[in-house]
Amino acid sequence: MATTTPDTQALAHGRFIRGSVSKVRRVLDQIRGRTYRDALIMLEFMPYRSTGPITKVLRSAVANAEHNLGLDPATLVISQASADMGPSLKRFRPRAQGRAYAIKKQTCHISIAVAAPTA
Repeated sequence: MATTTPDTQALAHGRFIRGSVSKVRRVLDQIRGRTYRDALIMLEFMPYRSTGPITKVLRSAVANAEHNLGLDPATLVISQASADMGPSLKRFRPRAQGRAYAIKKQTCHISIAVAAPTA
């Protein structure tokens, strides 16, 4: 993998995304280290619901690289991609005999960094 300095990386974060961290990580593991074009093609044809928010964060990171750092989108590589746990929305479902069943609706924070590869 190419090593980059922090000034040649562009970051983007997606916070409070509804979805499990483990389900988002299995998609991020597939695109980490790939070029921007390959990652977009993979995300388009993956059968997972989490590919929508991941695509938005990836496009945002590439737009940051293009606008803020002046990098060419065709040469960008996904250098870092991670998902961390966000707060859980706590809901309750009524059950038999007056009981309440707790439901935790999980959220996650997605972080993607793109960089130009160094030779």
